[in-house]
Amino acid sequence: MFKKAVFSSLAIILTLTLLSGCGSSDSGNNGSSSSASPITVRIGLLKNVTHAPAFVAIKKGYLQERLGANAKIEVQGFNNGSDFSTAMATGQIDIGYVGPSPVINQYVRSKNIKILSGANNGGAVLVARKGSGVTSVKDLAGKLVAIPTKGSTNEISLRLLLQEQGLKATTDKSGAQLIAMAPADTLTAMKQGQIDAALLPEPWGTQIANEGIGDIAVDWDQIPPNKGNYPLTIIVSSDDFLKKHRDLAKSVLLTNEDAIKFIKDSPADTYSLVSDELKELTGKGLAPELVKAALAHLSLTTNIDQDALKTMAQVAVDAGYIKDVGAGGLDLTGLYDLSLLEEMQEGK
Repeated sequence: MFKKAVFSSLAIILTLTLLSGCGSSDSGNNGSSSSASPITVRIGLLKNVTHAPAFVAIKKGYLQERLGANAKIEVQGFNNGSDFSTAMATGQIDIGYVGPSPVINQYVRSKNIKILSGANNGGAVLVARKGSGVTSVKDLAGKLVAIPTKGSTNEISLRLLLQEQGLKATTDKSGAQLIAMAPADTLTAMKQGQIDAALLPEPWGTQIANEGIGDIAVDWDQIPPNKGNYPLTIIVSSDDFLKKHRDLAKSVLLTNEDAIKFIKDSPADTYSLVSDELKELTGKGLAPELVKAALAHLSLTTNIDQDALKTMAQVAVDAGYIKDVGAGGLDLTGLYDLSLLEEMQEGK
């Protein structure tokens, strides 16, 4: 009797073990969220309306839905692209939205960053302080002009704008004198008459104009290169994140596409989403009419104009931000990985 009881108990245990194993295997094959390992995805972005697709992707829940229940999303806001690029190079963020010029500079230094997709073309304006005497680009000679940070995409556009009129960025009054300061500080400095003009991403230019502090001297669709049709906001990833989590990187690109479609289809519903995300990032939201005016200066697209980026990179070389470039010029072929974007466009 004892032996029979033992054998019976062992049989029951073995059966339960096999059933348990089958259950585990089925769960894994079905890809259920319970079998996946939790992961933190650290997303960077800038605190500008030009990053509206990122704001909408977060607020509408597209990002969480696409990344899955096992993904914990951490959003980090940056005041400028240089800080963003440094954070990515040092492993503080994985993927995110930024302007191209700081990314190009970082790539030349570290080679550990990839451009994956576009998000927005254009969205910066040249605004001149009332009473400064600046009504056109030619008037910038001898004036103090602000840009968000040295080497920024906005500075590159300003240098191209100056070149078109035969002017240079200088340290004396023979040309435009450039000064780097945060957009919020630029608004205050312009109010106090400390600077004459600024080339800024939206909504800052529109806000300065709306408050009667200045006037838009060059609108967004006249800013070089290509009269506003240049990548101002792109999606980039660290090499490490892309190699380990291509599926998650693709999910981010899909949410970007979702968000762009939403903004185009439902612009009125977008204003509060953008304002709410800006409030979380900066502590202050924007009036709907200001968001509306700023969004009107954006051209949302996932496409990347590599020729425009090449032009901008050469300006950075000429300005001394990128050094030791050989006779063959700057090679940016390793900067791009557009394979995920191509898959999306082909419906894969």
